[in-house]
Amino acid sequence: MNRLLHIMTCLLIASLLLPLPANAAKKKGGKKKKAAFSQLTSASIRPPAVLNEMKHWSNPDYTRISLELDRDVTWETHQLGKVSSGKPGRVYIDLNRTRLGASVRDITIGDGLLKGARVGQFKTDVVRVVLDTENIKDYKVFPLSDPARLIIDVRGERPTEITRMEQSITAMPERMVIPKLEEPPASVEKKGKPSRKPVISKIRRIVVDPGHGGHDPGAIGPNGIQEKDVVLSIGLKLKELFKEELGLDVVMTRSTDVFIPLEERTAIANKVNADLFLSVHANAASNRSASGIETYYLNLAKTDKVAQLAAKENGTSLEKVSVLQAILFDLMANYKLNDSAHLADEVQKSLHKKIRARYSDVKNLGVKQGPFYVLVGATMPSILVETAFLSNATEEHRMKDPAYLEMTAEGILEGVRSYITSLK
Repeated sequence: MNRLLHIMTCLLIASLLLPLPANAAKKKGGKKKKAAFSQLTSASIRPPAVLNEMKHWSNPDYTRISLELDRDVTWETHQLGKVSSGKPGRVYIDLNRTRLGASVRDITIGDGLLKGARVGQFKTDVVRVVLDTENIKDYKVFPLSDPARLIIDVRGERPTEITRMEQSITAMPERMVIPKLEEPPASVEKKGKPSRKPVISKIRRIVVDPGHGGHDPGAIGPNGIQEKDVVLSIGLKLKELFKEELGLDVVMTRSTDVFIPLEERTAIANKVNADLFLSVHANAASNRSASGIETYYLNLAKTDKVAQLAAKENGTSLEKVSVLQAILFDLMANYKLNDSAHLADEVQKSLHKKIRARYSDVKNLGVKQGPFYVLVGATMPSILVETAFLSNATEEHRMKDPAYLEMTAEGILEGVRSYITSLK
C-alpha cells in the first residue's frame, strides 16, 4: 500500500513539472500581450493636454510666468546663450504631448528682465514657450496641480532706468515712515479696550492671505463648516487690527469668496513690496481627535505628517510634494529662513496663549517646517498659520463662534507685534 502511494505521488509531481501544451501556453501568453497592448493603446489614444492661458507678474527681483493647462505635463527646458551672463538671450520650454489652446496669445513684458513670452505649436504634440530675456541670472521651473500649471520664475537685476509697470496696488515708497501718533490717555477706550500706540519700525506693509476660496473650500468639518469661510473671517479681522493697532498698511490677497491660485498669492506680496506675508488656514486630519495650533515656515518636510499636510494645502499628491522637495533649495534662494522661523515662533506662542486663556485644553503643536507652494517665491518673512483642526468636532464648533475667530485674530496680532518689537 505504501509502495503504491509512493508511485502515485511521484506521478503527480512529474505531471506538475511537465510544460504546458503549446496551445495552452499560447493562450496564456496571448492574454498578457493583449493586456499590455490594451494599456499601450489607451495611453496612446489619450488626447494631449491643452495650454489654455499664459500669465505673468513682474516683481522687484524676479518675473513669474504661469502656464495654465488642463492636466499635468512633462517638459524640457533649453536656453540659447549663457543665462548667467546677464546678456539678452532666450529660454524655451517644450511641453510634451500638449497642444495650443485657441485663446493663448504672446505677451509683452518689458520689465527689464524679460522682453516678452511667445508661444507656438512647435510640433504636432509639442508646444514651445519662448522667453526673450534682457538681463537675467537664473530661472527655475516647477509644476503645480489642481489646476495644472507650470511656473517659471526668472531672476535677475533690473536696470535702474527700468521702472516697474503701473500696478493696481502701488508699492509703498522705500523711505516712507508711518507717522507717530499721539497716544491717548489709557482711560479713552474703543470697543471696550484701551487704544494702543502703533509700533514704529521697518515693518510697514503686511499681506494677509486667507487660504483657499471660490471653488476650493479647503478643509470641511464634520458639520459642514468650510475652511475658506472661517479663514476669510479671520483675515478680515486681522486687516482691521493691523491697521488700528499697529498702523500697518494691509493688503489682502482676497477679501471675498474668490479663488486665487497659490502662485499668485506670493506674487501679490512681492509686487507690493510687502514686509511680511501671513497665510491663514484651518487644519484637517484623518484622525478626528487631532487638534491644536501649529505654525509653518517654508522648508523641507521633516515628517510624513508634514508632507501629507503640505499635499493637502498644495492641492496635490505626496508624489508631487516629493518633486517640490527635490528643487526646494533652489527655489528658496532669496527666502528669509531665519526671519520666517522667528516670525512663526512669535505668532505660535501668542496665538496659543490667547486661545488657552479661555480654552485650557488647546494644544500647542509648535513651529514646523514644510514645503508649502503658497510660500514659494516670497522674498519677505512668510508663514502659514494652521489656526485649528476643522476635522475635530470640538474645534469646528468653536470656529462657528465669531468671538473665537476674533480671539484667533487677536492672538496672531500679538505675535506680529512681538516680532516687530524684537526687531527694534
